[in-house]
Amino acid sequence: MSAKKRLGALAAATALATAALGLAAPAPAAAAPVAFDNGQTITDTSGNLMHAHGGGMLKVGGTYYLVGEQRDGYLFDQVSMYSSTDLVNWTFRNDILSAESDPELSPANIERPKVIYNARTGKYVLWAHKENGVDYGDAEVAVAVSDTVAGDYDYRGSFRPLGYDSRDMTLFVDTDGEAYLISAADVNYDLNVYRLTDDYLGIEELVHVFDGYHREAPAVFQRNGVYFLVTSGATGWNANQTQYATTTNFPEGAWSGWSNAGNATTFGSQPTFVTTVTGTAGTSYLYMGDRWGPQWGGKPMDSEYVWLPIAFPSNTSMSLTWYSTLNIDAAAGTVQGVVGTEDGSPYATKFVNANSGRCIDVPGGSGTDGTLLIQYGCWNGAPQAFTFDPVYPGSKVGAIANTATGKCWDVLDQSTAPGAAVGQWGCWAGGNQRFALRAAANGNHLIVAQHSGLCLEVAGSSTANSAAIVQNTCTGAANQQWDVTGL
Repeated sequence: MSAKKRLGALAAATALATAALGLAAPAPAAAAPVAFDNGQTITDTSGNLMHAHGGGMLKVGGTYYLVGEQRDGYLFDQVSMYSSTDLVNWTFRNDILSAESDPELSPANIERPKVIYNARTGKYVLWAHKENGVDYGDAEVAVAVSDTVAGDYDYRGSFRPLGYDSRDMTLFVDTDGEAYLISAADVNYDLNVYRLTDDYLGIEELVHVFDGYHREAPAVFQRNGVYFLVTSGATGWNANQTQYATTTNFPEGAWSGWSNAGNATTFGSQPTFVTTVTGTAGTSYLYMGDRWGPQWGGKPMDSEYVWLPIAFPSNTSMSLTWYSTLNIDAAAGTVQGVVGTEDGSPYATKFVNANSGRCIDVPGGSGTDGTLLIQYGCWNGAPQAFTFDPVYPGSKVGAIANTATGKCWDVLDQSTAPGAAVGQWGCWAGGNQRFALRAAANGNHLIVAQHSGLCLEVAGSSTANSAAIVQNTCTGAANQQWDVTGL
């Protein structure tokens, strides 16, 4: 008897014995959680980079489908669709919409695509933010439809919903089958909530306006009868503080005020979607964010994925904690974070000039906006202690805030001119408050203002106390080199 037949006979005999004794057959071993490497690009099962930025997710049967942007530089190339059963290993399925799908789409910007299923019509419907590829003056939504989730979508055109401008957007289907578009309007100062028509292809009515809050990148989910609207501030590609509002009466409200989730840059990400992961052990809620490449001088195609389990301190509150690894068991419905060496937290540091040996200082620890930064003899005082808040954990690009005042370094008046003064201002995540730490000679760093490309230096190569800190053309001279302690 062959080894295979002996094993088969042994298994059969064991099964017969188990049945004879009235014992239950042993349960199959549970699948192990799969590790998700957070804050990275994702490679699909064919070994290619996955491009599903600004995306959304839906589940069909036991399979998750992730749809998102693929760009040619900054312009629309495709809306790409990927599938997975474990939320970690993704297989490319199709470019469901492309620049060749319609003359209107070449050139174009197609951003934040979302797909929902209409149970009434049996159709899959895609909505996205659409621009003309030249400027952002269109501010429209685009609509396409397919009979299958990963098929070629038939482009139905673009329009402004009820005449309102529309930029960052998402879709949400409530438990009663009603579908909604939530989009940034009034040049991103408002968020409008629209009810869709029964076929999900048009707008039925405007049902709520978040007026004047300057929020974008919306994502909506419902948990235990509470609806959460997750948003970012409007600071372009630069990440900022995620905030959310809640209601038990979607969408009309009353809505709560805005509350913070995550740190000041949401760990270098901007929200795009919240996925509900339901399985045998319960339900988890997965925050999905984009760590946009232009934050560090890259392109949208360089962007990375930040996915985080959402915690709920109460039924009407949520929180986000950085984890470098997630253990995801999609069958069980569990998403557990694993703390790594990168925690995304700001860290205290000093900036010592290589030419003078003096430290960057906020004179007198003043909390006044516009206070000019100077150099001064180093001492262990809070006016010389700063926190570097990276746009994502481990990045050398970020905001720099004084521990005494809480104000951020700021190239004043957003000037791009050589010699412009550097001071402090209330933190707002603008490009003139983002600085790159670039390696220089002798283990030092150059500090490069991201909006201007100029380097911070001690004016005039002075070695005296109170000399001003300014930006200037990068030369690598000693007065532009900084020993950055604590990195």
